[in-house]
Amino acid sequence: MSALTGRPVRVHVPATSANLGPGFDALGLALGLGDDVVVTPRGEGLRIDVEGEGAADVPRDERHLVARVLLATLGRLGVAPGGLHLACTNRIPHARGLGSSAAAIVAGLLAARALVDDGASRLGDAEVLDLATAEEGHPDNVAACLLGGLTLAWDDGGRTGVLRHDPDPGTAAVAYVPPGGVSTHEVRRLLPATVPHADAAANAGRAALLVQALTRRPDLLLPATQDRLHQAYRAPAMPGSAALVERLRADGVPAVVSGAGPTVLALVPAADAPGLAAAAPEGFAAHVLALRAEGATAAPA
Repeated sequence: MSALTGRPVRVHVPATSANLGPGFDALGLALGLGDDVVVTPRGEGLRIDVEGEGAADVPRDERHLVARVLLATLGRLGVAPGGLHLACTNRIPHARGLGSSAAAIVAGLLAARALVDDGASRLGDAEVLDLATAEEGHPDNVAACLLGGLTLAWDDGGRTGVLRHDPDPGTAAVAYVPPGGVSTHEVRRLLPATVPHADAAANAGRAALLVQALTRRPDLLLPATQDRLHQAYRAPAMPGSAALVERLRADGVPAVVSGAGPTVLALVPAADAPGLAAAAPEGFAAHVLALRAEGATAAPA
């Protein structure tokens, strides 16, 4: 019978950007921004404290996404936790296309595994990825959050396959974050059921090129980030973001909608990033972010 270790656990989960232009539902990139969750066993009851992003909006009970995944995973491991205290420090903007839900899901899974005395042997990395994908609905963000770097993920007969690559160390990201968010579910509804064969073929080639551009050939990032599969269809839901992508690309800057948006991500030489951030249009908060090689971590607090 498994039991809790009794020790508090600290989990760090990075922000992520998915799609990156042509890599729809497949490519993910870990970024140098992240949330921290400290989970402490206590006598009884569930207490959740939140500071930072979403602190005024997220629930403080079992509906909280980290708590829901954590409790479900402990149940899967056959553990009744008694009481738990979650202290969440959120830095990833919510509903902005930077993987906040993926980070919460991964945090719950890794915290549960670390809290159980034989959790690591009973819940391996491949199963964590499968569970995270099932909860999120697609693997791109959760794979990058778990493994760090640039990830290529796919469905492999009901399991999630993934390849990880080290991103080019000289490339950084500028995230232009607008004040309002969008629902991933709602903007996904804007996508057509079918697309022209030429558009699908173009995206397949660009996605393959993007792996090379983000790892070895950053000089090819502008053509590699061209997309004909999803961004134009989603533009009506985020006209300001669509206009910013168009303007940046016209100036030769490799810019994409991050995930489902509405954040805009520019992938540029690290030396150029501060200048681009300083020129953010009105209404957008700009953040210079490293491309994070390390994935999520869990350790005794």
